[in-house]
Amino acid sequence: MGGRRRNKMSEKINSTQRALRILKALKGRTLTGLSNKELADRLNESPVNITRSLQALIAEGLVVKLEETGRFALSIQMLQIAVTHQRDTEKMQARMAEMDQRVNAGAF
Repeated sequence: MGGRRRNKMSEKINSTQRALRILKALKGRTLTGLSNKELADRLNESPVNITRSLQALIAEGLVVKLEETGRFALSIQMLQIAVTHQRDTEKMQARMAEMDQRVNAGAF
């Protein structure tokens, strides 16, 4: 363990990490969004780096620029991913409950 541990805030992150952090920062802001400056301040990043990452997220259909305000929010596609995950989780829970019932029904 010869390397020094770096402070998380000063640690250099790559563009993928930055994009993922933007998605996390936009959670709960689907209707109001966040501005480039707000994202830059929250993530301790330069506005230029935020712009680059936002462009990639928009190109992939995961973020949209809100026409009314010019702020950025999660896209319908991103919300569809979340809803699909929720439905998959509910199906798994239902299957597990069914298995649990069968196991308990066969218990002596």
